[in-house]
Amino acid sequence: MIDWKKYLIVFLITAGLFVTAIYLNNYFGDKKIDQLKLIQDKISIDILSSETQFSLLSELSCKNVSGSLLSGELDELGHKLDWGQNNLGATDEVSYLKKYYSLLQIKDYLLMKKISASCGVKSAFILYFYTTAENCNLCEKESLVLTSLREKYPELRVYSFDYSIDLSAVKALLTIYKIKDTELPALVLDDELLTGFHSVEELDAKILRKP
Repeated sequence: MIDWKKYLIVFLITAGLFVTAIYLNNYFGDKKIDQLKLIQDKISIDILSSETQFSLLSELSCKNVSGSLLSGELDELGHKLDWGQNNLGATDEVSYLKKYYSLLQIKDYLLMKKISASCGVKSAFILYFYTTAENCNLCEKESLVLTSLREKYPELRVYSFDYSIDLSAVKALLTIYKIKDTELPALVLDDELLTGFHSVEELDAKILRKP
């Protein structure tokens, strides 16, 4: 004789687990969307603030210029984007904000090069080009080297760009410095192109030789 009561209990338990799983999936999906919107709103404000500061800083006389200016804000913006990529994945929104951040880096680079030349502010500049770990097993290692150097040299400004990003301004940099995807990681240290992995000691020596 079939024990319908037993099967009914099993069915109800299974259905309950199924409904709970769907609810949790939707809940965490909604949480991710909310987090992305929050990050997007914060970054949009940072972008507007930074672009306003670019205009103000470009009008400064040398006597009003101090060292690092926008580096702290760009670092904070970069950390937010890293969080978005690591926790939310390669969504259209994250990709869009990544392009914005890349443009801000280029604007900061051009501004600081101008200030450094005009006002004699001691600075060193590195443009760092990377790609995914699957296509560049040394890129993450190079990133750690650059992080170490930034801690050692406050005047060092490092700008990081994804080689594969679909952005004309970044593609222009790749063309100017003749960087190929087979040469990654690639660094441009004050207009000198360095391809492949470079250790802390190698880059340290080059930075110290800069005037």
